[in-house]
Amino acid sequence: MDEFLKWYFSDRPVVASSLGADGYDHTLGDFTASAWTARERAEERWLERLSATEAASVDDAIDRDLVLSQLRGSIALASWPEWRRDPVVYLSAIFVSMYTPFQRRLKPEPELVASAVSRLAEVPGVLAACRANLDPELAAPLLVTRGLGQARTGRNFLTRTIPSMIEDPGLRAKVAEAAEPAARAFDELVAFLEGFQCGGTWRMGERLYSTLLRERELLGYGAAELHEKGKAAWAELDGRMREVARRINGSGDWRAAMESLMDDHPPTLADMRSEYEAETQRARAFVRERDLVTFAEGEECQVLPSAEYTRPILSVAHYLAPPPLTSSRTGIFFVPYTPDDFTPEQVRQRLRTNSRAQMPSIAVHEAYPGHHWHLSYMAGSTSTPRKVFRTPYFTEGWALYVEKLLHEQGYFDTPATELAHLDCRIFRAARMVVDTALHCEDMSVEEAETFMATKASLSPGTAQGEVNRYCAWPTQAPSYLTGAIEIDRIRESFQGSLKEFHDRIAGSGGLPLGLAEQAALG
Repeated sequence: MDEFLKWYFSDRPVVASSLGADGYDHTLGDFTASAWTARERAEERWLERLSATEAASVDDAIDRDLVLSQLRGSIALASWPEWRRDPVVYLSAIFVSMYTPFQRRLKPEPELVASAVSRLAEVPGVLAACRANLDPELAAPLLVTRGLGQARTGRNFLTRTIPSMIEDPGLRAKVAEAAEPAARAFDELVAFLEGFQCGGTWRMGERLYSTLLRERELLGYGAAELHEKGKAAWAELDGRMREVARRINGSGDWRAAMESLMDDHPPTLADMRSEYEAETQRARAFVRERDLVTFAEGEECQVLPSAEYTRPILSVAHYLAPPPLTSSRTGIFFVPYTPDDFTPEQVRQRLRTNSRAQMPSIAVHEAYPGHHWHLSYMAGSTSTPRKVFRTPYFTEGWALYVEKLLHEQGYFDTPATELAHLDCRIFRAARMVVDTALHCEDMSVEEAETFMATKASLSPGTAQGEVNRYCAWPTQAPSYLTGAIEIDRIRESFQGSLKEFHDRIAGSGGLPLGLAEQAALG
């Protein structure tokens, strides 16, 4: 396993440094076509080698099977090469590698600057590889347009945002100077993408989608079954929400009730951040008072505006975990700010989808005892593979599971917050329906946007951003409710207290759900 991880980190230095591994901060890695194909061959060799390895213990077997599931998923995706389809593959590596170190500040500023300057020198080469590798027959216009929106933020991000995060004037000037050639490379990429003609599809297809569910996520079913589970969950939640809505507006029309609740929102983006910070602290105090989990020593959750480069492609709150290969236990709950070019009405709609009724559920999900508690706690694991590899079917499933947990514990103590909690859940059921339908060719983008805007309480603009994300990230959107349902099922078989169950299953990592069940139940 040590040999495998050494290869994995060397092949993916941005991932390695994001996890906190030493020695990888100076480079972005090789994005040429030959590197991608060499990676695919190496993964097949590692799969064969690790499959033949006997495990000395149950824990070792789980570690091995975790890595095997990741390899099988990656090898399956070789038939759907993102690096030929989507410019965001290249852009995300640059943005993450430049932004995250200055956000976390785990090293002295001169070291951070030296690494940034080294990586900036590689940006033109990475973006040249993007232009060379994108295949007009495979790349989809939707994905290219999405990438173009992010690429347009590149110059400002490198020449203004990153330098503004550096305190020393001399070091700031050094980064600004190094950023200019990289910014010109972004300008060239923008011009290239604006003229890039392509005709590929973003639809993954049922066969590969189901393969990923079974072999990477270790679920016992495929896309068709997942779709039906989503429809059944939506119908059950719809009935519950009608009952709660009657206590709000007397009609049982939960969409109308949510529309009225969404009008009570923070007046500005800055106020939204401030109110989320207060709600995060309230959730933390509640979880500690109820003794639902064991807290990691020294954990801290910062609540900050979302990074500028994520705003064109992410319309919802999200979270940056502590780097698990370091001693840091500080995570960041990013509040979903809008791009600078949004109109006042678009900003208002964003604020409406972060209303005061919805904030408790979102803070629980992102912070306590959701993502932040989980990922700060599991960073103390003694298993390196479990720190490195995790699946959204557990991590997102956990965050939605604890929303239901806190509802059971009485955290959502008004009809408004209870309805908003259920709305967050029915939204995830709608995702299960839409994501499977989109990628199995049963629904158009327009139909999906309408579905999300009418079957969940999303504004048309937010629904559009959500569907855009589903098209670009197949199988991720259903992970929330799928994982929550599976974790609930595992809890029913656990002999012990709630706290013991939570510490055991979440402390075991972010495992595929079949392995999480083994870790929790032995």
